[in-house]
Amino acid sequence: MIPVIDVGPCLRGEPGALRATAAELRGALEGVGFFVLVNHGVPRALIDRTFAEARRFHAQPDDWKLRLRMNEHNNGYMTMGRYAVWTSDVNANDQPDLNEAFFVRRERAADDPMLRAGRRFAGANVWPDDLPGFRDTVLAYIDAIDTLARRFLALCTTALDLPAEYFDAAFAESQFTFRLTHYPPVTARPNQFGIAPHTDANFLTFLAQSDVPGLELRLPSGAWLDVPYVPDSFAVNAGDMMHRWTNGRFKSTPHRVVPPVGRDRYAIPYFFGPHLDTVIACLPTCADAQSPPRFPPITYDDYLRWWYDANYDVRVQNAATSPGG
Repeated sequence: MIPVIDVGPCLRGEPGALRATAAELRGALEGVGFFVLVNHGVPRALIDRTFAEARRFHAQPDDWKLRLRMNEHNNGYMTMGRYAVWTSDVNANDQPDLNEAFFVRRERAADDPMLRAGRRFAGANVWPDDLPGFRDTVLAYIDAIDTLARRFLALCTTALDLPAEYFDAAFAESQFTFRLTHYPPVTARPNQFGIAPHTDANFLTFLAQSDVPGLELRLPSGAWLDVPYVPDSFAVNAGDMMHRWTNGRFKSTPHRVVPPVGRDRYAIPYFFGPHLDTVIACLPTCADAQSPPRFPPITYDDYLRWWYDANYDVRVQNAATSPGG
C-alpha cells in the first residue's frame, strides 16, 4: 500500500535512473502521499548515534530541560502536554499532544545576515552546555539529511516535468526544522494522541524509521494505516508547501502518532523547506484551463508565522513552571 522507493541507482547516477525513480515518486505523491525510502546513503551509524542522543537528552531531569525551553524562533525544548496542531482540518484536535521535543534549525554564524537582521526562524539555536557530543552529533545528522534532501529535489522536479535544477535556488539555503521527539508509554484521554492528526507545514519530511510502531497515515477512504517498518529506511511524506506549489497535485497526507505501549518511542523527523523568502505559487506544469491555481501565492515565512503562532505559541510554554503543569 505504501510504496518503497530505492533511490540508490539515482544517487549513483545510473543511466535512466532519474526518470524511472521520478515516475515512482510521482505515483507515490499523487496516490497515498507517503513512501518509504531505501538505499539513501545516510550512514546507519550516524542515525543510531542520533537516536541515542534523543534518548540521552530526554532522560535528563525536567528542570534541566526547561532551562532550554523554546524561544521566539521555536528553537529549543517543548514540554509535554501543552501543544497540538490546533489548526488541523483533519480532526477536531482538542487535547494536547503526549510528546516532548527538542527543536533545532539552521546553525548560523554570528555575522549571518538573517541572524543579524533578527529574522524570525533564523535565530540562534538553544544548546545544552553540559551534554558532551550532543550538539556535534545533531549537526552532523542535520547536514547529512539536508544533503540528501537537496539531492532529492531533482527527482521532485523531474516528476513534475520541470528542469532538474528548477528548485535549486529556492533550496540553496533550505529552511528546515529538526525535531528530537520522545513519546512515553502513557494512557491517552479520548481524542488524544502522541501527535494528533495533522498535515505537515513544510515541503518534505524525512523520518528515520525505528522498530517502535506508532506512525499512522490516513488513506483517501478515511481509514488509518500503520506505516510499515523497513530497516534502515526513511518514511517520507509531502507537506503543505509541496501541496500548494503543485496546486494540490501532490498530496499532503494526514498522519498521526498513537502513544506507544510498554516502551518509549523516539523519533527524529527532519522537516525540509525552501528559503524563508520563497514565494509559493502554482508551478507552471500544475495548472491549465481545466485546473486553474487553487491557492493564492504566499511566502514560506508568512505561512510559517501563521502556522507556528496558531499551534506552537511559545507564550503557552513560557507560562509553565513544569512539564505539563
